[in-house]
Amino acid sequence: MTVALLLKVNDGLVLAADSASTLTVGLPDGQQSVLNTYNNANKVFNLHKDLPIGAMTWGLGNIGPSAIATLAKDVRRRFHGDSAAHQDWSVDASQYAIHGVAERVRDFLHGEKYEPLATSAAVDGVNPGELGFLVAGYSADADEPTAYVMNVNSSGQPELVEILPEGTTGAQWWGQPDAIARILNGTSIAFPQALLNIGAVQDINDAMQLGSAVQPELNAQLIAAPMPIQDAIDLAEFLVYATIQFVRFTPGPPTVGGPIEIATITKHEGFKWVRRKHYFDTRLNPMVRGAVHAELA
Repeated sequence: MTVALLLKVNDGLVLAADSASTLTVGLPDGQQSVLNTYNNANKVFNLHKDLPIGAMTWGLGNIGPSAIATLAKDVRRRFHGDSAAHQDWSVDASQYAIHGVAERVRDFLHGEKYEPLATSAAVDGVNPGELGFLVAGYSADADEPTAYVMNVNSSGQPELVEILPEGTTGAQWWGQPDAIARILNGTSIAFPQALLNIGAVQDINDAMQLGSAVQPELNAQLIAAPMPIQDAIDLAEFLVYATIQFVRFTPGPPTVGGPIEIATITKHEGFKWVRRKHYFDTRLNPMVRGAVHAELA
């Protein structure tokens, strides 16, 4: 499982995620049993090294033999014009739009990778699962970032859903949402069902409407549009860490955890890593170390 969080303030975007991935097996009753949890998955990505475009994922950790992190780098290679067979994918820095970038990502992840796998799996009566993917950043010369989410599954081409649209700030999160919902919204995601269970309402729709009505009264108002990007980073880290600890002490397997990765996307600084893990020692890899030092300079 996952916690993946997007914060939007006037300064830009913050992307933050944990690093847990779970190995599961299907049970006869249709439930999933967790066999193991790994704490070094990569869920935040830079989709173009020279442009303010990033991505984040949750759900499936791989499509066929390829990890989502590998696929994100594959599509980044195309966006850089480094794939001879896909020169038309190269992003023109003077006129690109985030929506167009998201469409290309959808074509790649769903059309090229997921759909053939799902078609093959359907023959055996297997559902390959669902992949959530966010593409976010600044279009060419845009003053405000945009973000689109797609849910890649076996029901057909996924819709691109814009979140936190123009003129809005705030947060969106995916994976295991309850801890952040309690902190930011003041209620658990189970609140409507709890109202129904205790007989406070007779219909789940009434329960959901009541939950929506009380939420503005309980909202902690932690996110403000003028919040500096550093404070947004600190808040994102707190919310992801709170989710990790919430899941840790909740009965069940620790399906959220590992190092927290954080990146920002701002208009002029572009995509910047704030916190990132490496499986190798940068001191033993001078090319990487030099690139990191040049970026920080």
